[in-house]
Formats: sequence, structure tokens, C-alpha cells
Amino acid sequence: MVLPRPDKGIKSLMRYRQIATVLIKYGFGELVYRMNLVSPLKPGAKKTKAVAQSTPVRVRLALEELGPTFVKLGQVLSTRPFLIPMNYIIELSKLQDQVEPMPWSLAVDILSGELGKPVEDCFSEIDPVPIASASLAQVHNATLMDGTPVVVKIQREGIKKVIDSDMRILYDIADLLYKNIPESRHYDPKGIVEELSYTTFKELNFLNEARNMEIFAENFKNEPVVKVPKIYWDYTTLKVLTMERIKGIKISRLEELKKAGFNTQLICKNGSRLILKMIFEDGFFHADPHPGNLFVCEGGVIAPVDYGMMGVLSDSQMDELADLVVTAMSRDAGAIVRILQNSGIVPDDVNTRALEQDINELIVKYYHMDLSRIEMKTALDEFITLVQRYKIRLQADFMLLGKALSTYEEVGRMLYPQFNFFAEIIPYVRKLTARKYKPGRFYKDILKILNELRWLLVESPREWRQIASKLRKGEMAFQLQHKGLETLIKELDSSSNRLSVSLLVAGLIVGSSMIMTVDKGYMIFDVPLLGLIGYLVAGVLSIYLVVSILRSGRL
Repeated sequence: MVLPRPDKGIKSLMRYRQIATVLIKYGFGELVYRMNLVSPLKPGAKKTKAVAQSTPVRVRLALEELGPTFVKLGQVLSTRPFLIPMNYIIELSKLQDQVEPMPWSLAVDILSGELGKPVEDCFSEIDPVPIASASLAQVHNATLMDGTPVVVKIQREGIKKVIDSDMRILYDIADLLYKNIPESRHYDPKGIVEELSYTTFKELNFLNEARNMEIFAENFKNEPVVKVPKIYWDYTTLKVLTMERIKGIKISRLEELKKAGFNTQLICKNGSRLILKMIFEDGFFHADPHPGNLFVCEGGVIAPVDYGMMGVLSDSQMDELADLVVTAMSRDAGAIVRILQNSGIVPDDVNTRALEQDINELIVKYYHMDLSRIEMKTALDEFITLVQRYKIRLQADFMLLGKALSTYEEVGRMLYPQFNFFAEIIPYVRKLTARKYKPGRFYKDILKILNELRWLLVESPREWRQIASKLRKGEMAFQLQHKGLETLIKELDSSSNRLSVSLLVAGLIVGSSMIMTVDKGYMIFDVPLLGLIGYLVAGVLSIYLVVSILRSGRL
């Protein structure tokens, strides 16, 4: 039975129970009990044959069964190599987000409500059978009144309320993890839920995806080998996205491409131009470039679709990337460590000498290797292993970048087995390093230094005066925060509760025994009813106490 939570509605309580049931089903009962998510007396679910599979597989299956919010949670976790092992990252990358489409009548109601007029006044025809159906939205082929072929993405009815409810529950679960399972604090459950909330609600606003497409189109306006679908703003809202229909073949359908007469080597070259320009030149890249999201059009033109998830690299991140590449090429492992430390992603207590040695070994391994023999995925896996070993908190956008590069390398070698991705990267890396030394960049850096100097000379003394003033007035307060005592406090609280129950049981037994010696009041078989009730209550409380102690694993 789910523990009562007076601030939650009945639907939320049912959702709590569903989450607990699914977790127990896939063999995570201990986690559920340690969080106090269910009563120890009524687990409410049984393990299934799924528990025979590996833990990463069970995690993926549980997240898929729990729905879209938890699928997104898995996707966020898959970009956190410093938090979870590589086998979990690989398994979470397989998360499937495919569900049955919503009824066509409901989709029509959403369309007419969002567009402000009947569907037949917007489209001359629209296919009621979707070409794709996911947990957040489904996509239909349609034709505008002027005959333009388009695709229409329609958000699922009520999905925002579902995700909003799940987010509140996830915040509660993160809080329970933090309070009841101290070892979970390393994983920062609250921070993960906050990022999940931000990214998911941004995806629910289809205007964001439409703007992403416009930015992408602007970046590639002078690139004839890349096509970005046009947005039809008159038929686009928060919940409806209407875009140009791409006429092409999915890049993964190799046999169809060959039958259509496409040059797969040319497609591979055009695709590498797409992926490398958007990362190393624009710093604004398609974060999910799997084969299903890439189409090949006439002339070998590459057309990406689904712009809901984009990676963005700031100028400072681009500079860090350039510095890391330059120092790696010069075999300066010490400089790499300093760059990582300056970016604030290396723990303070890390063994820098050991980190430098491991980075140097990685550089030496690949430095003299022929570029055609280097596999991006293998190199990335080794780097992630190093990140995990030293608990380096790599930014999510860098992880998305690595994932995009390794994914396209696989696509490229599928199209053209002799594809040498590293050889294609070298010219872009040189451009990336050269951008720091352009005259315009020097001007921006000088302005930045002057602004910081102005703050130091003008603003800093003012802030020190404010601090001194507060000290004189006695308004300065210092906050002390203890660390490491939470577990002790929890144990003392648990022990005191058990002691209280034990004293209550003892009192009931003694009191009931005394009542048994009195021949007054209601009697059952010449035994006082009140005494029997006292024994019964004492017995139930005793069983509860024993069960809770056994479940805690500490006698």
C-alpha cells in the first residue's frame, strides 16, 4: 500500500503505486522499501521473469513501461557518464518511445482547436493514419489548400498534465532518495530531475522546435548538400507543427538507396559535411542524428528531421574544445588536466597526477595510430571510462556531441566501409583552433578583459564597503551546515520509533494481563473482551515491528 500523502490527489496516489509496482516487478523492491514508497506489510507487486535479465536491461524495461517522462529520464541519464557505468549508458540509449496513436477524432479536435478553424479549411487532405507515433506527439502526412505537401506533428491530448504530474512525483522521489538513501546523493537526483523538467517542457513547446529549424536553415543556407524543411507558421502553434514534407529515402535503407542510383560515397561525404559543420563551426547541432532522422533526397542532399533535441556549445565551450584538441595534438596531458580543472568539472580531491598519467596513456595510444584504424566509438568509450574513474562532471552538451559523432561514424561506415571519419575531422579542428586568433576575436577578448578590470576597480570596492557596513551594524550572519550527520539522525529517529512501539507493546501486554484477572465488563468465554483486544493489538504491533526490522536488514 502506498504511504498516504495528504497533499496529493487520488490520481497521484495511484501513480505512486504504479511506479512502486513496476519497480518491484523488475526486481528493484529494495530501492522501493528503502525510500519508504510502500508499506512493508503490503508490497503490492511480485517479481517477474524479467528479473533474470541484467540490471541495465531491467532499468530500461522499467522506464519504458512507466511512460514518456521516465523515458526522457533515461535519455538524460545516458548523457551522464560520470554518474552511471558504460553498460547502463549503452542500454539506456536503446530506449524506445513508440506508442499506439491517439484516436483520429481526438487528433482532429486538437488541430481545429489549435488552428482556430476546421481542419478541412486548413488542409485539402490529411491522412488519418500517422506515419509515426511517440509518447509526446504523432505525425501525419497532409496537403495544404494550395497543394503543398506537408507533415503535421500533433501533440497528444493531456500529455502536458501527465508529464507535469510525473515531474511532481519525480521531485518527491528525488527527495526520498536524498533523505533515505545517502549513497544516492553522489548522483544528484534533484539536479537530474530539474534538468529533465527543463528539457521536457521545452520539447512540449513546438514553437521551440520550429525556431531550431529556422536557426539550422540559416546556418546551412549556403550549403547545397543540406536541406532543412520549411516551417509553415500559419499552421504552427504550441501543440501543432506543420513543415515541408521531405521526399527522400531514410539513410539507413542502403539497398533502396542503391536501387535508386544514389552514390553512397557521395552521401557519406555530404553527411560528414553536415555533422562536422554544425558541431565545429556553428556550435548548434542535431543531438539525435540516428539513421531514422536523416533522409537522402535527389542529388545526394541530406535532410535531417526532428529538431526537438538540439545541442548548443557556447563560445567558451568551443574555446575549451579547441584548447583540448590543441593540447592533445601536442601531447601535453598536464595542460589537458589544467583545462578540465579551470572549467570546474574535476572534483577538488582528484588525484591530478594519476589523471594526467591516464590521459597521457590515452594520447600515446592514438597519437601514432593510422587515422583509418581509429574508431570514434571505441575512443569515446575509453574516454568515458576515464571520466567515470575520476568522477569528472562532463557537461551534457559535450556528451551529446560525442554521441552525435560516434553515431554518424557508424552511419558513414555503413554507407562507405572505407570512410575515414578522423581524416574528415582534421580540417575542421584546424579551423576551430584558428578562430581564437582572428582579429575580431582579439577585440572581443580585450573588451571582456576591460569590463572585468572595470568591475575590479569600480564595483569591487563598493561591495567591500557594503560588507564592512553590515559588519559594523551587526547584520552579517554566518550559516553553519553540518555534513554526514543525516544518516545518524535517521538511525536515531528509527531506533526511537521502534523503542516507542516496543514500550507500547509491553504496556499493552501488562495492562491486558491485569485486566484478565478481573471478572468484570464484557466477557467472551469467561475472558474479558478488553483484555483480548489488548493482546490482539499488541500482537499486530509486534509483528509489524519484527517485519520492519527484518526488511531493514539490521537486527
